[in-house]
Amino acid sequence: MQRRLPIIPRTWLTRRVPHRLLRSPRRTVRLRLTLLYSGLFFVSGAVLLAITYLIFRHASSVNVIVPNGPSSPAPAPDATTTQRYNELVRRSTDALHHGLLRSVIVLGLMTVGSIALGWLVAGRVLRPLRAMTATTQQISERNLDKRLALSGPQDELKDLADTIDGLLTRLQAHVAEQQRFAANASHELRTPLAVTQALLDVARNEPNRDNGELVERLQAVNTRAIDLTEALLLLSRADRRSFTDEEADVSLMAEEAIETLLPIADRRGVRIETSLSTAEVTGSRALLLQLSMNLVHNAIVHNLAERGTVWISTTANPDFVELTVENTGQTLSPETASKLAEPFLRGEERVRGDQTGVGLGLAIVERIAQAHEGALTLAPRAAGGLRVTVRIPAAEFARP
Repeated sequence: MQRRLPIIPRTWLTRRVPHRLLRSPRRTVRLRLTLLYSGLFFVSGAVLLAITYLIFRHASSVNVIVPNGPSSPAPAPDATTTQRYNELVRRSTDALHHGLLRSVIVLGLMTVGSIALGWLVAGRVLRPLRAMTATTQQISERNLDKRLALSGPQDELKDLADTIDGLLTRLQAHVAEQQRFAANASHELRTPLAVTQALLDVARNEPNRDNGELVERLQAVNTRAIDLTEALLLLSRADRRSFTDEEADVSLMAEEAIETLLPIADRRGVRIETSLSTAEVTGSRALLLQLSMNLVHNAIVHNLAERGTVWISTTANPDFVELTVENTGQTLSPETASKLAEPFLRGEERVRGDQTGVGLGLAIVERIAQAHEGALTLAPRAAGGLRVTVRIPAAEFARP
């Protein structure tokens, strides 16, 4: 009669055996590398052992030399010779088999040793990767200034760490820009609301006052709030690149912008000179028209009080097209010119009365250019004013 072994409850087993021993080991990179190293070692050792065995087996064959002459036939071996030959063959075969057995045992021991050595080597190689993982897990939006700063030779892991550090630097700059943008947008939106509230309080406290002036001021404040909201929506649309690509000619967009804004230029005494050539791109016509409108309006408004000039030109190259808008004006420093594309940032020397806009003109231009895989370049003119260049990749059908 067979004796049945008692069934051990799993709860009893988990109480007496550590939980980490009951779980199946994770197939980590270190474990996979170790198994790969040891597997390659075992396979190469087994192949080498098989080749060595075949070579020695062929080389250790027993030959019996008997006297032989050209005229006399070879004598038949006697019983003693046959016995000696069989004994030599047996000893040779036994020695070869014993050597093979010892080699297999040594190969097994060396395989076990290669597993331990592979585990140590894999841990040594992956140590920087573990340090990178631990540091990355500690980085959040509150400490984006932290970097991996991996030291050591310039290998693949060092390149990976440097790439992650560069990504963190760009992410930190982007988060800081978004925080500034949110703060500035909140401030800009709060201003018209506060003015509206103040005007309504005045109207409430003075019921007999003429409301004509109040209505005009409320209308002006409301118009500014609407313009700011539309600019924010346009900026968001350019960031999301939520548009359908279509063929467009930047020179035609510039011409339309000039025709629309020409009355403003006439009232301000600003002369517009053009040098437009066909510049075909692929993108959103509406956004490209808005880009041209912003550049031309910015050049007209931020100009000399009298006898100002705006130069507008388009050029086409095999790989890209350029829209350049220059204007006369007060002298700008390179630092001021480079920051004019930041949202809500206005150079103090460029502010003129109530025509400063909402502070998003060049910011929108830059986002539209980036949405079309282009770039915006700002440079002060030596004689005063600003030179703005937008470079956008040329349309595929327009390339030679």
